[in-house]
Amino acid sequence: MTSSAEDRVVPMGALGAHPIRANTVLPARCRDIELRTADGLRLVGELALPLGRDPVATLVTLHPLPTHGGFMDSHILKKASYRLPALADIAVLRFNTRGTTSPRGTSEGTFHEARDERFDVAAAIEFARVAREPALPNRWLLGWSFGTDLALMYGNDPAVAGAILLSPPLKYSRPEHLEGWASTGRPLVALVPELDDYLRPEEAAQRFSAVPQARVVGVEGAKHLWVGENYVRRVLDEIVATLSPGSAPLPTTWDGEVAEGRP
Repeated sequence: MTSSAEDRVVPMGALGAHPIRANTVLPARCRDIELRTADGLRLVGELALPLGRDPVATLVTLHPLPTHGGFMDSHILKKASYRLPALADIAVLRFNTRGTTSPRGTSEGTFHEARDERFDVAAAIEFARVAREPALPNRWLLGWSFGTDLALMYGNDPAVAGAILLSPPLKYSRPEHLEGWASTGRPLVALVPELDDYLRPEEAAQRFSAVPQARVVGVEGAKHLWVGENYVRRVLDEIVATLSPGSAPLPTTWDGEVAEGRP
């Protein structure tokens, strides 16, 4: 694993009380990182950290399907990095899986239909496990769509506390992967949109019943892509309630400096 030598502090605008909007960026330390996989690839990513404090928990994110536009900047993952370090002292690690491109750059390799991506997941978990200055404690996976399959298939690791799944399609993962999570007792939280294109709450509850410790949360009105600030807030509140309950629900205003990013 490698990372940049210096943190990049997000530039801020005017002081004052600001509503937190879709493109609001709150203060954080950001550093470009590179992950090295066991099969020899370089993956690009970014780590967002609380400003002036060590994190109390860590979110390792796994993005949606890259062949359908998924990447490390998919909007919920990016907004998590914009908000959670400042609002909940949660570190957010985002990266592009093999062959995926974002403004940060392109990860080496090619998309492999959830097979060799096992090396990508392992590299991200290992990066978080051995990180120092600061350490990255209480490590949870956040998978979205394709990323939920990667979490279920390859994220059941002793270095991981549990996993949060957004819009799980259960496409590549199989019953034996659910059985593996059931046997370890590591928690799973599945946030399932009421109007999802692939798996809706009733069926999700049936399929995740194989994991006694899994919690399936149906979200009324939501769709697979979680478009809309009210759904983004719901997802981020569920994440924080799981990783750092004392910080939930998140505030909707910020009294301090803010910047604006791409929504």
